Amino acid sequence: MHKALLLAASISFVGVFAANAQSSTPQAPSNPPASAPSATPKIQRINVVDVSELPQATQKEVEQIVAQGSDDSLKQLRSNIDAVPEATAALKAKGSTSAQVVATSMGQDGTLTLITKKNS
Repeated sequence: MHKALLLAASISFVGVFAANAQSSTPQAPSNPPASAPSATPKIQRINVVDVSELPQATQKEVEQIVAQGSDDSLKQLRSNIDAVPEATAALKAKGSTSAQVVATSMGQDGTLTLITKKNS
């Protein structure tokens, strides 16, 4: 898991997913230019991984990213996760809650990984 983890980008991924999940009526596309690629990958599945389960190097990478983030961005991320029933269910299945999520990672295959940290 040597891919970059981006807390701010994760907020937008989860936020867009939450907005799409809550929309009850499909919205017509606003006719984007044909050459514009999709900016947000579609979430296909959600994995929940505790930071202690990651390789040591990845744990350090996560800790650095968390240290650089703000409390507000973390609150926003957790709020967006709470708005997605699939994410909440995935966390519950692992015995976790959004309050334990410290970062996320979005894979190109559509896998959203929620990285948690259990209280010590």
